[in-house]
Amino acid sequence: MSGILDGRRAVVTGAASGIGRAIAAAYIDAGAIVVLADRDPRVHDVSAEIGAERCFLVDVTAQAEVDEMIAAIVEDHGGLDVLVCSHGILTQSPTVEMTSGQWRETIDIDLTSVFLLNRAALRPMLAQGSGRIINVASQLGIKGGVSLAHYAAAKAGVIAMTKSISLETASQGVLANVIAPGPIETPLVDGIDEQWKRDKRAELPLGRFGVPAEIAPTAVLLASDPGGNLYVGQVLGPNSGDVMP
Repeated sequence: MSGILDGRRAVVTGAASGIGRAIAAAYIDAGAIVVLADRDPRVHDVSAEIGAERCFLVDVTAQAEVDEMIAAIVEDHGGLDVLVCSHGILTQSPTVEMTSGQWRETIDIDLTSVFLLNRAALRPMLAQGSGRIINVASQLGIKGGVSLAHYAAAKAGVIAMTKSISLETASQGVLANVIAPGPIETPLVDGIDEQWKRDKRAELPLGRFGVPAEIAPTAVLLASDPGGNLYVGQVLGPNSGDVMP
């Protein structure tokens, strides 16, 4: 993939681990100028390990922090070409037992923060007449999941929001799309109970969960020219066959 993203200015959230880290590393390998963002201090170590341009320790649910980060990136690099939102949390609870606090926390981190980041990135992208927004959702935003109503609702919201943004901005050169992975071997999924994971593996036509390196090429495709040029409001599903739209 070397060179396919030469000079593209990108910011990747959730970059301290899992899918975010894999995407950031793939972008650097493809020639992009990559800024990492995460609330986990390990993002500093990851930045040094993979050769990122810069990293931010940021609370993506805080509008001021998000706006300041995007403004700083634009000031340093003269613009922004790619935003990847790959952060999130995942907890379990039957709906009847779910607390309002658990619901709000998931919606804030998995949906509202994506809105804040998308809105902040759209300003410089629309001003320059080009850009790519790639929001990482989940196949559960399409099919739902037992004890995961809050998570599925947030990810469905990400999908619907991204489609709406794409309708608003494609004619102005900014393309927004979604990657909706199936279960991936990441720290996010590590916290899910083992019975759920055994049952899920048994359901999958592929018979296994994916790994982050199998998601990153889709993010490279969507950010690339000409590879990503015709994707507008699409939901790409590297999901081991769990959802077949």
